[in-house]
Amino acid sequence: MIELLQSYGLVGLFVGSFLAATVVPFSSEVILTGVLIADVNPVFAFFCATFGNWLGGMTSYYFGRLGKWDLLEKWFRVKEETLIKQKARVAKYGSLLAFVTWMPILGDVISIALGFYRIDFVKSSIFMLLGRALRFATWIFLFHILGEQLFEVSIF
Repeated sequence: MIELLQSYGLVGLFVGSFLAATVVPFSSEVILTGVLIADVNPVFAFFCATFGNWLGGMTSYYFGRLGKWDLLEKWFRVKEETLIKQKARVAKYGSLLAFVTWMPILGDVISIALGFYRIDFVKSSIFMLLGRALRFATWIFLFHILGEQLFEVSIF
């Protein structure tokens, strides 16, 4: 799937970044790296990856907004007390949580929670855009410095 998306260049990067920001489990960085290796303009790649990923995150926010407490209680057996505790945690940081929605797996949950608990849409969308832009700018910078060795870098 990743190779197919990479073969479509910037359009594939946009679509792949969008899907990666939803519950579809794959990495937009891999697609981004593929188009950078193919010598696509890094500025265009940055905007395609950022806006695709941001729109995917906002889609998750919207799906969270569609959620209903009574359905969660009934179908997933989540107690109201649990939802109230989680709402307090999310409300503590509010829309600032959107800044870290780029994180794998956890970011999808945060995006959905922001929508579900009706955290300010405008602020959430701005922080989500900034977080994702910083993520892709950092990745492109590291790719520019390290090239394909970026995948060989190990923390351990």
